[in-house]
Amino acid sequence: MARRAGLASAVIAVIVVVALLAPWIAPYDPIAQPDIIGLKNLAPSFAHPFGTDSFSRDVLSRCMYGARISLSVAALATAIAITLGTLYGAIAGYVGGAVDAVLMRIVDAALSIPRVLLLIAILALWNGLPLWLLIVVLGATGWFGLSRMVRAQVLSMRDLDFVAAARALGASGPRILLRHILPNVLPTIIVAATLGIGHVIILEAGLSYLGLGVQPPAASWGSIIQDGADQIGSAWWISLFPGLLIVTTAIACNSLGDALRAALDPRESAVTMAEMDS
Repeated sequence: MARRAGLASAVIAVIVVVALLAPWIAPYDPIAQPDIIGLKNLAPSFAHPFGTDSFSRDVLSRCMYGARISLSVAALATAIAITLGTLYGAIAGYVGGAVDAVLMRIVDAALSIPRVLLLIAILALWNGLPLWLLIVVLGATGWFGLSRMVRAQVLSMRDLDFVAAARALGASGPRILLRHILPNVLPTIIVAATLGIGHVIILEAGLSYLGLGVQPPAASWGSIIQDGADQIGSAWWISLFPGLLIVTTAIACNSLGDALRAALDPRESAVTMAEMDS
């Protein structure tokens, strides 16, 4: 498990570093079209390791810059979702009663709608959604499941002795939540954030492939795949390499999330050790 977590962390670190350094290490301008006739759809070579697309743009450079968009969207949208889900679930679990019942019914109604269909319906209302609004929409539709997990843990902790002691000393509800309960929920939040980033990367790629995500001239891995979708047989490299980057990043994020879950949850670790001993 530790070895897998280390490998996943190394893969994520390399991709993040390449994305951050893209303006300095990318071999070409990602939107430059030097020769739309002579240099279009070139197969991978030393000059263009990932080949070129139908507009003579270097695919490797576009993937490097696309990593900046894809990772930024995933990280910021996940941060919004984690914040909303944690606050919503903590309030529902701590207050309880009718407030908890109403808040959870709202979450149940939201979870009954497939997220992809909800996003397509929302994004289809706008033509060329700004990047910041895309991030907000992805974040605002991704917190429902986390809120239920946070609420369950807060419910199990709000009547424990250390919370009762803090309440007896005159601590307010918000202080008890922030200083005493939420730190104990932090492992669940960290794991959810790690898994959420990989999920949002795939989700954003799918939306960009459909033309509902990142808009030109900006490029994400999903929009690069879409650039080569109509010529997958003759210029397979245009879609293959960004697709491999999406799969690699998502697998790395999920592997790291699984490792963190095992490390931060003693019960998960105990089950894992028992399975290894058997």
